[in-house]
Amino acid sequence: MYKRSIGDPAGFWSDIASSEFYWKQRWGEQVYSENLDVRKGNIKIEWFKGGITNMCYNCLDRNIDAGLADKIALYWESNEPGFDATLTYSQLLDRVCQLANYLKAIGVRKGDAVVVYLPMLMELPITMLACARIGAVHSVVFAGFSSESLAQRIMDCKPKVIITCNAVKRGPKTIHLKDIVDAALVESAKNGVPVDVCLTYENQSALKKESTKWQDGRDIWWEDVVPKYATTCNVEWVDAEDPLFLLYTSGSTGKPKGVLHTTGGYMVYTATTFKYAFDYKASDVYWCTADCGWITGHSYVTYGPMLNGATIVVYEGAPNYPDPGRCWDIVDKYKVTIFYTAPTLVRSLMRDGDEYVTRYSRKSLRVLGSVGEPINPSAWRWFFNVVGGSRCPISDTWWQTETGGFMITPLPGAWPQKPGSATFPFFGVQPVIVDEKGVEIEGECSGYLCVKSSWPGAFRTLYGDHERYETTYFKPFAGYYFTGDGCSRDKDGYHWLTGRVETVSFLLPVDDTILIFAVDIVLAQLRWNLL
Repeated sequence: MYKRSIGDPAGFWSDIASSEFYWKQRWGEQVYSENLDVRKGNIKIEWFKGGITNMCYNCLDRNIDAGLADKIALYWESNEPGFDATLTYSQLLDRVCQLANYLKAIGVRKGDAVVVYLPMLMELPITMLACARIGAVHSVVFAGFSSESLAQRIMDCKPKVIITCNAVKRGPKTIHLKDIVDAALVESAKNGVPVDVCLTYENQSALKKESTKWQDGRDIWWEDVVPKYATTCNVEWVDAEDPLFLLYTSGSTGKPKGVLHTTGGYMVYTATTFKYAFDYKASDVYWCTADCGWITGHSYVTYGPMLNGATIVVYEGAPNYPDPGRCWDIVDKYKVTIFYTAPTLVRSLMRDGDEYVTRYSRKSLRVLGSVGEPINPSAWRWFFNVVGGSRCPISDTWWQTETGGFMITPLPGAWPQKPGSATFPFFGVQPVIVDEKGVEIEGECSGYLCVKSSWPGAFRTLYGDHERYETTYFKPFAGYYFTGDGCSRDKDGYHWLTGRVETVSFLLPVDDTILIFAVDIVLAQLRWNLL
């Protein structure tokens, strides 16, 4: 499959898009169009342009029509043990349509921005899907960011509405999210960006209505309005290149970068990467511990799994609350088969001791996954041996907010794994390692990781700043997408990610950059040894 995906990317991705997704109208003769070389003009990436589809329809309606109406779409687990809820695919669609109808009623239209500042409640994926259903562009902000960070994002995308909840419990601590939103809205209004509506969900386990600060005329309780709307809502059909969401990442200049993903290519790519990288089966129960405030939560909590008709687990709380065995309690409770988490959490749980793991059976697990940073070999081995009982392959995935989905990842059982290596590229991905002059290095080597051709899940621009998009990602090495990461390739062709290098490379002269980059690689290896 990989050989065909590189030799005939148009045919490869066209076949997948045609056979596995619903299109109201098929794209034209040209499956994709690209220019990754700034010397030849503006950077442009397009996939399936002219194709008409809808992300929400493909996640929900299409799966319901295929017989999954009564399948559990979502298990929700509260921060407090013993409180939980479930939604089937048909129930989820009802809830999504009610919110979508409310948003339309207050004037939200195709292309309008909706800022979402919610914790991991069921209402978060519901909100994302409701926006997608009506063609609105959601911008989820991690519900741990400060009011200043939230205000920056509001001022940049100028939303019609912000959706939040009054508070959340994170372990034993109560975080007053509505207070943070209030402060952000004051700041954005001072800077000429008022927001007319603040839709607020009452998270009763964290804070009661009467204890929530309120501004009449702007603030509206979710429970007072959304359930009154119809459980059916017409789909807003969109072009494959119409925007789906904005997700802001930290920028080296201090201003957040608004990464813009469009609908069609992202849909096809996230669904396909999820399916193959986790060896997904219809009977699986999948749990990704990421928050939807990050790209992992977009691609591999909400969209990728639901496009495949998967059953997911959404957990509101802290992974070590009330004790470090909480993850494995949840795994046993819902019979989780695929568990996807970050090396930081793996190392934290490893320090807490094996006894918190081994007191639970974990016998349902069959695939483990790692995301967010390179996983050091000692943590990889603990994850494999203790958590997975030496029987579950680990999908050690490398990718970025900008890439939309997995770029370098093992496929379970496809080839031998090496602890700490992301192994080989996914279908359609052509990674290269270049030297400081942008010359590709063959064989065993270390250098700068770039990609030399587009893939469907690639982001299309930085919102409102295409020049920064080109300068940051395409000018450092003309003709390539520069990932900002260092990478080593061993004699067997396995890839080893060594950490970020982009800040250094833009601040220092070329000769110094090479020196510092070499130190980066050594430090990454040293950290692995220390851990």
